Amino acid sequence: MSEITTPLTKEDVEARLLRGPFHQWLGLKVVELGDGEIEIRATWRPEWVVNAERGYVHGGILATLVDLTADWALVSKTGRGVPTVDLRVDYHRAAMQGDLVCRGKVIKFGSQLSVAEAQILDTEGRLLASGRGVYMTAAPK
Repeated sequence: MSEITTPLTKEDVEARLLRGPFHQWLGLKVVELGDGEIEIRATWRPEWVVNAERGYVHGGILATLVDLTADWALVSKTGRGVPTVDLRVDYHRAAMQGDLVCRGKVIKFGSQLSVAEAQILDTEGRLLASGRGVYMTAAPK
C-alpha cells in the first residue's frame, strides 16, 4: 500500500494543500487532522454567489469542497492529494454568506482505490452538502 510511515501535522497538510492556486483562492485552512479524518475551513468569498437576489452559493463550490475534503482526508494515509475516480454529491440546503466547515473521513483505505466522504456545514453546524468519493491511492510510478 501507499501508506506513509511518519505522521503529518495539520501545518504540513495545509502547506501541501495550499500549493494549489485554486485552494488558495478558496481560502482553505486545516483546522484539525486525525488518522483518516480532516476538518477544513473555507473562508467566505462573494464570488461564490450564483444568485445575487437570494445570495446563495453555487453548487459547484459545495461539490468542490466535498471532493477536496474527502480527498484530503486520505492525506494522513498517503501523504499527498490523490486523483478522484468517482464522486457523488447531495445538496441538503442552500449555503448562504459565511465561512464553511468541511469535515472528511476515510471509509475504506485500499492499495489501489479508497473511499472517503465529506460533509459541508455552515458555521451554525447545519448540513449544506455531503458526498462520497472513490480515489486512486495506488503509489505513483
